[in-house]
Amino acid sequence: MSASSEFLSRGATRHSLASLRHAVSLPAGRSRSALTRRIIFFNAVALFFLIGGVLVVETNRVGLVDERLSSIQQQARIIASTLAEYTANEQTHTVSLDQAEPLLRQLVSPTRLRARLYGVDGKLAIDTRNLLARNVVQISELPPIDFWSRFKGTANRLYDGLMGVRPFARLAPYFEAGDDGRVYSEVNTALNGEIAAAERVDEHNRLVLSVAVPVQRFKAIYGVLMVSTEGGDIDSILREERATLLGIFLVALAVMMISSLYLSGVIAEPIRRLAAAADRVRKGRAAREAIPSMEERGDEIGDLSASLSAMTRALYDRIDAIESFAADVAHELKNPLTSLKSAVEMLERGGDEGSRQRLMQIVRNDVRRIDRLITDISDASRLDAELSRETSMPVDLRHLLATVADIYRMLQLPRGVTLDLDVPPDNIIVMGRDERLGQVFRNLIDNAVSFSPDGGTVAIAAQVLGGRARVTVEDEGPGIPPENLETIFRRFYTERPTEHGFGKNSGLGLSIARQIVEGIGGKIWAENRAGGTGARFVVELSLMRRG
Repeated sequence: MSASSEFLSRGATRHSLASLRHAVSLPAGRSRSALTRRIIFFNAVALFFLIGGVLVVETNRVGLVDERLSSIQQQARIIASTLAEYTANEQTHTVSLDQAEPLLRQLVSPTRLRARLYGVDGKLAIDTRNLLARNVVQISELPPIDFWSRFKGTANRLYDGLMGVRPFARLAPYFEAGDDGRVYSEVNTALNGEIAAAERVDEHNRLVLSVAVPVQRFKAIYGVLMVSTEGGDIDSILREERATLLGIFLVALAVMMISSLYLSGVIAEPIRRLAAAADRVRKGRAAREAIPSMEERGDEIGDLSASLSAMTRALYDRIDAIESFAADVAHELKNPLTSLKSAVEMLERGGDEGSRQRLMQIVRNDVRRIDRLITDISDASRLDAELSRETSMPVDLRHLLATVADIYRMLQLPRGVTLDLDVPPDNIIVMGRDERLGQVFRNLIDNAVSFSPDGGTVAIAAQVLGGRARVTVEDEGPGIPPENLETIFRRFYTERPTEHGFGKNSGLGLSIARQIVEGIGGKIWAENRAGGTGARFVVELSLMRRG
C-alpha cells in the first residue's frame, strides 16, 4: 500500500507540474522569444502601412503633377493675355517681337519655367532660354558608360518608381523641335484656339510638363505661347519630399525598434523567466524551486507571477498532503496487519478451543477494521477530485437539516440519545451540493451521538449572521481538551469511548467534513460549550446572493 501511495504521489506531482509547464512555458529550443518577434512584426506592419498611406495619399505624384499643370496653365494664360494686350498688331495679326521680348523676359524670369512664342505659322519666334541669364550655360548629363554608373542609374530609376517619383509606365519622349513648333501636339491644338497640355520624359527620364495657350484678342489668334518646365524640377520636388519622408520613416523605424525591444524586455522576458522557473519546478528532484516574484510591477504580469507562485505553493502543499496521507495510510494499515499477523501465528501454535475462538475474533475484528479503513481511505482519496468536478447549486439548509433530523429520528438513536432541531422559519439558501452538505452534518451528528451520555441530547441549530449561515451541532459529552480542538480534524485521529468498540472508526469523518466545507468556501471549527459540559461544532457558509 505504501508503494501504491508513493506512485499516486509521484503521478499527481508529474501531472500537476506538467500542467503548469504547459500553461506558462514557451516552446523549448527557441533562441528568441516568439512574443518579441510578434511585437516587432506587428509594430513594423503598422509603421509600413502608415508610411505607405502617406506615400499613396498625402504626397501622391498624380495630384502633384495635376496641381503643377494647373499652375503652369494659369501662368501661361496670364502671360498670353498680357502679350495679346500689349504686343498684338491688329493690322498684321502678328506679335511685335521687339515689345514681346522684354515683356516675356520680365514675366518668366521669376519662375522656373521656359517660355516659347510661336507665330501663327508655327515657327519659333522667341525662346526664353536665349533671353535669361540662368540659361546662358546649359548643363546636361552624358549617358553613363561604365557598369557602376549604369547600375546607379538603374537603381535610381527603380527607387524613383517605388517612391512614386517617376512612374514605371512609359510616357512620350521629349525632344527639342527647333524652329518648327508644329511637331508638338499641344501647339497644334493651341493654333486652333484651345489650351492643351502634355507630359513627357527627356533622355534622362526626367518629367517635362508643357502647356500651350493661344495668344489671341477678340478671338483673333496672333500666335501660340508654350510654357514648359525645365527637365527634372517636378522630380526634384517629389524626390525631396520622398527623401524627407524616408528620413522620417527611418527615425520612426528606430523608435519602433526601441519601443518593441522595450516591450519585449518588460513583457516577453519576464514571461520567459516565469516559464524557465516552471521548467525548473517540473524538473526539480530534491530542492523546491520558487517562482520569481514580480508583484511590484503592479500589472498583469505581476498578477500572473503572484498566481503562479500561489499555484506552486498549492502544488507543494498538495504534494506534502499526499505524502502525509500515504504515510498515515501505511501507519494505520500496519497496526491491524501486525495484530492480524500475531493472531495467525498464535493460531498455528494451537491451544485450547477458547483461545482459538478469541484469536479468531481478533482476526475477524482486524479484517473488519482493515475493510473499513480501505473503504474510508478510498472515499477520502476520491473526495477531492469529485469536489473539483462538481458544480455548486442552491441548497436550502433549513430543509436539508430537517430531512437529516427526520432520518435520525426514524433510526432510533442508541442509548436513548435524542435529537433537537432549532431552525428559523425562513429558508436559508447557500451554494453547494445537498448530498455533500448532508454528509458533513451526518458526520457531525454521528460524532456528537458517539460522545453523548445515555439519555443525552444532540442539539442542532441554524441561524443567519450577516451574509453567512451558521449551523451548530452540540452534545452533552465530556467536551474536547483545548489542545485537541484542531487535532481532531486530522486524518485518522480518533478518540472514542471504550463502549464503541475498537477499530469501528477510521478517524476520517471530521477530516472529510472540513474538506467538504472548505471546498465550497466555508469554515468549520470545534469549541467547548459554556460551563465545560459538551462540545460544539460550528459550520459557517456564505449565503447565496440574490439577483
